[in-house]
Amino acid sequence: MSSAPAGHPPTSQATTNSSPTVGLLDSGLGLVPFAVAVHRELPHVNLALALDPDFAPYGALTSAQIEQRTLLSARTLVDAGARALVIACNTASVHALQAVREQFEPDIPVIGTVPAVKPAAATGAPFAVWATTATTGSAYQRSLISMYAGDINVYPVACAGLAQAIDSADPETIDIALSAAVTATPREAQSIVLGCTHYGLVADRIEAAFDRPVTLFDSPQAVARQLARRLATPLVSEDPAEVVPDPQSPQVPATPQASTPPTGRLTHVFLSGRPGHLPPAVEAYGVGRELLALQDKTE
Repeated sequence: MSSAPAGHPPTSQATTNSSPTVGLLDSGLGLVPFAVAVHRELPHVNLALALDPDFAPYGALTSAQIEQRTLLSARTLVDAGARALVIACNTASVHALQAVREQFEPDIPVIGTVPAVKPAAATGAPFAVWATTATTGSAYQRSLISMYAGDINVYPVACAGLAQAIDSADPETIDIALSAAVTATPREAQSIVLGCTHYGLVADRIEAAFDRPVTLFDSPQAVARQLARRLATPLVSEDPAEVVPDPQSPQVPATPQASTPPTGRLTHVFLSGRPGHLPPAVEAYGVGRELLALQDKTE
């Protein structure tokens, strides 16, 4: 087993593994379920991650600051060898996706994160969109709802403090933030769109916080599939569903052909531009432990 820090790829593999590298960025742990979704769908690609704890949460920054931080993380990942970028953050996608694309495309595909409003609207039933305060108040979210759910009752819910609580992995703080969000969600809403990439990490707690059944819609798999299309890479899974699975029970995708075993690894972790390690809080989540296992893979 390799013991090299996540920010420094093990030399023996970094120099011999020819798998492409995909870079994912976010202010915090919201990129974790997206990184795992990419690995499940594209098990041959390596992963490089850029978190930005010095400036988290992004919802507290101005649009110009978010753009600047996102561009810096993107540059860090490209310099580390990323051949595609995933902005695994709704707030950063709203404020910086265009700037990142202008700087790096067409040589490096850039995929943003879009809340799963479209599949939720396809149910025809009222739903809520849980997001950070910054995203909830954005013209982007309003236009998304207008475009796909103009004739459906949609309830935007600003989940103050929930992303930060998830980053800390503190159960009490998470439950307090969830309780406030559930209280703000009208009973008419039959499903919840998770409009912040962090929220899928506590999908099981969200469902348990309601006194009625609700369906959760998230976007990691859709983002992974879009990445595959941009890379023109075959997928493992043929299921396009965006309904959230239980994040504490890692899914096993359809088994790849024996001739192409999964070779992708977690090769780099950056913290506000510095090589580092995934924070200890990542171990609190099932997909987090799945991601940690990728940095320990041997050749």
